[in-house]
Amino acid sequence: MSEQAHRERERVASSGRVTAAYQAYPPNAVAGLERALKAGVRGEVDFSGGARALFATDASNYRQVPIGVVTPRDEADLVAAVAACCAHDAPVLLRGGGTALAGQSCNVAVVIDCSRWLDRVLDLDPKRRTARVQPGCVLDTLRDQAETHGLTFAPDPATHDHNTLGGMLGNNSCGAHSIMSGRTSDNVHRMDVLTYDGLRLDVGPTSDAELRAIIAAGGRRGEIYRKLAALRDKYGELVRKRFPKIPRRVSGFENLDALLPESDFNVARALVGTEGTCVAVLGATLQLVPSPPRRALAVLAFDDIFSAADAVPRVLEFGPIACEGMDDLLYGFVKTKHLHERGLQSFPEGRGWLLVEFGGDSLDEAAEKARRAIAAFGGRGRLVRDEHEQEEIWAVREAALGATAFVPDRPDTWEGWEDSAVHRENLGAYLRDLKALMHRHGYEAAFYGHFGDGLLHCRVNFDLGSEQGIANWSRFMREAADLAVRYDGSLSGEHGDGQARGELLERMYGPELIECFREFKTIWDPRNRMNPGKVVDPFPVTSNLRVGPSYEPPQVETHFRYPDDDGSFARATMRCVGVGKCRRLDVKDEVMCPSFLVTRDEKHSTRGRAHLLFEMLRGETLPEQWESDAVEEALSLCLACKGCKKDCPVEVDMATLKAEFRARYYARKLRPPEAYSMGFIYWWSRAAAIAPQAANAMLTAPGVAQLIKRAAGLAQDRRLPRYANRSFRDAFKRLPRPSTVGERVVLWPDTFNNFFRPQTALNAVEVLQRAGYEVVLPARSLCCGRPLYDWGFLRTAKRLWRKTLNTLRAEIEAGTPLIGLEPSCLAAFKDELPNLFPDNALARRLSENAVYFADFVEAHQDRFPAFAQGGEALLQVHCNHHAIIGAEGETRLLKAMQLDVRRPPAGCCGMAGAFGFSRHTADLSRQIAGRILTPAVREASEEVEILADGFSCREQIEQETGRETLHIADLLASRLPQS
Repeated sequence: MSEQAHRERERVASSGRVTAAYQAYPPNAVAGLERALKAGVRGEVDFSGGARALFATDASNYRQVPIGVVTPRDEADLVAAVAACCAHDAPVLLRGGGTALAGQSCNVAVVIDCSRWLDRVLDLDPKRRTARVQPGCVLDTLRDQAETHGLTFAPDPATHDHNTLGGMLGNNSCGAHSIMSGRTSDNVHRMDVLTYDGLRLDVGPTSDAELRAIIAAGGRRGEIYRKLAALRDKYGELVRKRFPKIPRRVSGFENLDALLPESDFNVARALVGTEGTCVAVLGATLQLVPSPPRRALAVLAFDDIFSAADAVPRVLEFGPIACEGMDDLLYGFVKTKHLHERGLQSFPEGRGWLLVEFGGDSLDEAAEKARRAIAAFGGRGRLVRDEHEQEEIWAVREAALGATAFVPDRPDTWEGWEDSAVHRENLGAYLRDLKALMHRHGYEAAFYGHFGDGLLHCRVNFDLGSEQGIANWSRFMREAADLAVRYDGSLSGEHGDGQARGELLERMYGPELIECFREFKTIWDPRNRMNPGKVVDPFPVTSNLRVGPSYEPPQVETHFRYPDDDGSFARATMRCVGVGKCRRLDVKDEVMCPSFLVTRDEKHSTRGRAHLLFEMLRGETLPEQWESDAVEEALSLCLACKGCKKDCPVEVDMATLKAEFRARYYARKLRPPEAYSMGFIYWWSRAAAIAPQAANAMLTAPGVAQLIKRAAGLAQDRRLPRYANRSFRDAFKRLPRPSTVGERVVLWPDTFNNFFRPQTALNAVEVLQRAGYEVVLPARSLCCGRPLYDWGFLRTAKRLWRKTLNTLRAEIEAGTPLIGLEPSCLAAFKDELPNLFPDNALARRLSENAVYFADFVEAHQDRFPAFAQGGEALLQVHCNHHAIIGAEGETRLLKAMQLDVRRPPAGCCGMAGAFGFSRHTADLSRQIAGRILTPAVREASEEVEILADGFSCREQIEQETGRETLHIADLLASRLPQS
């Protein structure tokens, strides 16, 4: 790049823009490119504003809107896509999980998303300890298959359950266990690659004889190898001299030393870490290593993080397989955000910690190694043998990125200088100097990372919203780079450089090696069309910012008040930092994100929806903004399960954002018929309760039922719930009054248990009265409005809340507990109510007084008769129960009854009210249930009781499996002692 061009980039950098000369693909060429791709690719080709918005950013600070998006079905599709782009001179970006932190997985290019379909382990050879994988294969997919043979792929970033191996090859990823066997590049044997101009190569180690033969054969392949050999000869000594000798050298084209004679001219390893700027990876043969069958964890405590870093070399003498560090700031952030609190309880007292994992053939062997390490540090540590407890501790460390973002009462933090690495022996000194440098610039950050390899991670409170803040950030980045170089370190230790650090590489390598990198890229990609502007001739660090001084989103008046986001809908849409946990496929004890787990489509992930809403407010890719059909399409498959509010590390609340969007989207148009039939179920049910038998007859009569379903927008093959002959409120009036009156509680007669399953509510009354409580109902019929939120009927929902607050005023002021039976309704008291009325003291107090039935019983067990013990149960926890209320109380209650309980992991029922009944989503609803839940129910023996508190869960299970379900109230009532 010329000096004049570089100055021009710098001139526009601080505004967050880059000149059109660097970004534009000719608009008049786009249509032809799209036609060519659609003609040659069997997979999806989408150039719409919605698709481009989805892939405009990754997990970094950067944003570049792509030309279009291609989702290849197979390898042939991928090859065809690159060929079409080459024919039309369009830049190409291959993308995996989209979790890049340095901006390398966003660009003004045709994005080829390999994660959806190119996701298989093609072959695994346990004898040779190798595996062939496609680029979109998730790391844990490989690791799980390898573990069946006692093997593993050693590098394992914190995103191991959703990052792709193609992305790991691009970034040269590492992770906590890389001290077992090095970086990704150290574990690659061969790669199947494709050049932009269509040459397909199988690359790997090359003997001198093979090299001579390839060059002699000529052609494009011979030319590439001839130039690579010349490059090696020209720069070999400089590579040996200038490349840092550290485990985590991941900056620049860090593996060019693989071309040296002592490295077998390994072209595959030389290409690892080039961040998609040279070739497209079609597949790879990876090396596996033995996986210790048993593991023990030593949690070592220190006075501060610097002392912990100083101790790393000595810790490594004991032969651990992982050594992670974290400081007291991270510990505090995790605690403040209530993330993995059980894991925090396992940390010994200190202000800095090392999590040191040891492996062995037996647990005793691993534990003995851990015990010796703890003893060497004066016993300031804790030995953890239990596998589950170890998982909880690791969860604390793996939550670090999310835990350090959006911390209450603290400035926002950002990527940028989050991935530096130095010699292990120098780590403590480097951290002290870096902390001092941060303080000089007014910054603070929690320190954590892969200390066993000398690597530091952190998110820093950079000010990216003002010109002055950008200038300070830019100065800091240069000084931080110089500091790392003084320690003979690397600007990046596993995240790559992309745009975040590409401009700084000359400070680390010098101008000659930068020219070497440029020549290496040119050998493979002479037209500079593979992920241009990253690593080589990069965009300035401060350009292309997702948010910056020029970012001024509209501040709109909203129904919800977003108290955790400074009252701003725009800030709520920025909450997603791109971690991508919502894209994980092997979900344990979580529910996020049900629709993505089936569709594998980015727009049906929490991240994808959040990015669409962010882009919607910008009004560029989605100029329709609140009337955007693309946003509505993505949100239409959101079940409003609220799993993201609990399972997302930054607590993105997509259910609330969806309700807000739909309130505006449908402000001037009719909603689909199911919005009125299911959204207004409270009023329909009140009418049906006048003559429930007649209502049921209509809803089941041949012909009539079909017409009703069609008019109501419901699936024909769904069985509509039957109304009870008498509502719970009516039945309650007929109950005999207890002889003694005790402490007063209000039982909330939700629509579902009131009109459809009154026996459950009557059973709850019996249980409470047997404990001596006086059970009362609200003086008049009320509703929390739960079905209204999904369709954005927020004005109606607010009217219902005002009616509730007025009706229950005396009970609220008296502090009377309000007990809920339906998890989704009780969740509305805990979540929607305070979000809609954060300044209303009555609303806040009602929310505080509201308690779930099982939690109330568990908290006052001494008041209740002894329930019958024993038995087996399969427990289906409603998503809102999991996300908002928490199922811990119910679990403890069941445990106290000596009930052997099994809870299906990630067992979202898929019903979600109207979602499961709508003709548009009923099939997807069944597919979601069919992943785990319904098979688990069908496999359960008849002696196993099926527990499900949520009305939707009960309907889905009973309709799909024929098994009867019990609410916790039903179970407790059946286990009361005879009176």
